[in-house]
Amino acid sequence: MTTDAAASDNTVPARPATAIDAVADAYTDTLIRLNPSFATELGLPGHEIEYPDYSPAGHEEFAAAARETLAALDGLEPADDVDDVTLDAMRERLGLQLEIRASGWDLADLNNIESPAQQIRAIFDLMPTDTAEQWDHIAGRAGNVPGAIDGYIESLRAAKADGKVSAARQVSIVIEQVSKYAAEDGFFAKLAAEARTAEGPLSPELQARLDDGAAAARAAYSGLAGFLATELLPVAPEKDAVGRARYTLASRQFLGAAVDLEETYAWGVQELERIIAEQEGVAAEIRPGATVEEAKEILNNDPARQIQGTDALKAWMQGLSDKAVAELGGVHFEIPDVMKTLECRIAPTDEGGVYYTAPSEDFKRPGRMWWSVPAGEEAFTTWAETTTVFHEGVPGHHLQIGTAIYRQELLNKWRRSVSWTSGHGEGWALYAEKLMQELGYLKDPGDHMGMLDMQRMRAARVVFDIGVHLELEVPERWGSGTWTSDKGLEFLKANLPISGGQLSFEFARYLGWPGQAPSYKVGQRLWEQIRAELESRPGFELRAFHTKALNIGSVGLDTLRRALLG
Repeated sequence: MTTDAAASDNTVPARPATAIDAVADAYTDTLIRLNPSFATELGLPGHEIEYPDYSPAGHEEFAAAARETLAALDGLEPADDVDDVTLDAMRERLGLQLEIRASGWDLADLNNIESPAQQIRAIFDLMPTDTAEQWDHIAGRAGNVPGAIDGYIESLRAAKADGKVSAARQVSIVIEQVSKYAAEDGFFAKLAAEARTAEGPLSPELQARLDDGAAAARAAYSGLAGFLATELLPVAPEKDAVGRARYTLASRQFLGAAVDLEETYAWGVQELERIIAEQEGVAAEIRPGATVEEAKEILNNDPARQIQGTDALKAWMQGLSDKAVAELGGVHFEIPDVMKTLECRIAPTDEGGVYYTAPSEDFKRPGRMWWSVPAGEEAFTTWAETTTVFHEGVPGHHLQIGTAIYRQELLNKWRRSVSWTSGHGEGWALYAEKLMQELGYLKDPGDHMGMLDMQRMRAARVVFDIGVHLELEVPERWGSGTWTSDKGLEFLKANLPISGGQLSFEFARYLGWPGQAPSYKVGQRLWEQIRAELESRPGFELRAFHTKALNIGSVGLDTLRRALLG
């Protein structure tokens, strides 16, 4: 399978919409109707105050839409290579969605990072706040938080009745998170107290509506905390490992590919060893004879590599991001003018992590890089974070996701905005980190060490995630016996170059979101395998490869391989 989006200058002629495009677009419209929060993510008007139905009935509506779409695709013949990819990708993604629905684990969705408990709150981060009308939308959606929470609780109860409950660790963490949302000084209280339009304070009437909405949202989240503490936590399993059957399904969900888990685990162990050896070489550049730990201590104590405070962190992120966009655009990548704006922001939460949110379809809301700084952290080091900016921005997620959204003359709505596979997306972002080294942007040994630290972390995730959830044998270098959560935590401490607050967050994330963490490094592996295969063929040109690959959009990795290699 190939795609006709191959021009190295990213100038792709518009193609006529096909019958398969029509099915994909209709499915996207259905998703927007069923999930109004998705409309907000896309920047589409008309659904500003609504939420999806998080109840079992809502889950079944999504499943019914997937079944109807797959039925509509049956018998349709691809009109071109773009249709080939769409058909392949939709059958894989929607088919897997139905397998997950049949498993019942979708109703039990609860973890410390990406579940309705966080999603219901997080959508407010994407809502504009410039006008009174926009604040009225926020007040309306806040007032609808109780309905969303009620539906979520209904699903968690149904899953509990079916014997499916997330581990006690996840339940306890989410209780703490949602209690903060509900607190007198929590997210919703601050949202209402600090509300202003671009012109100034809200009118008394609008402020009153916002206060009422915020109070309703706080009460709903308080109710969720109570439900979790009294009904779910007492029956939640202490064991974090999810087992082979659930893990295999999760791995396919995040990769869009079925991989041999034992082989992938063994590769992860070898890759971790390779990266550590490379770090030892860089440490010697920083100071002859230095260990990796000693070299990083030298870097941490270098005043030129220090940032103090979140304002300075934000400014540094923005400056580095702007430099990458300016220097890479038109040289190594095609970056349209509407994609050259990437906003760097400090997130309104303190849960840890750095993440990217996509631009709206019209690019009036630009792509944004968010840093969620754990409470109390004020000191940051540039050498450790340079590669993170490239990962989340350009040539990472912003270039990848922005290109798919921009390619409206080539890709249908589902390909542009719905089809997201972690192994594809995060694999590209890790590939982008290594590419920046290849292009000469990490010549400084400190920045090189930082990139290797991030690569080491992602390799360690493969070992930890597969090892702990499948309870495999611990490699000799890291201990003995089979993996447990406690052994895994000590392993992460040795291999994750992050703060204590971030480590606690990441540890819980891997345990509660099985299969997601390895998708970064495994995705990178598959991206690099595809590039290596193409490099062995006559006429390979790197910028043309990037353009062709990015114009496909985010698809499962098996679909990507077929699309690029034929």
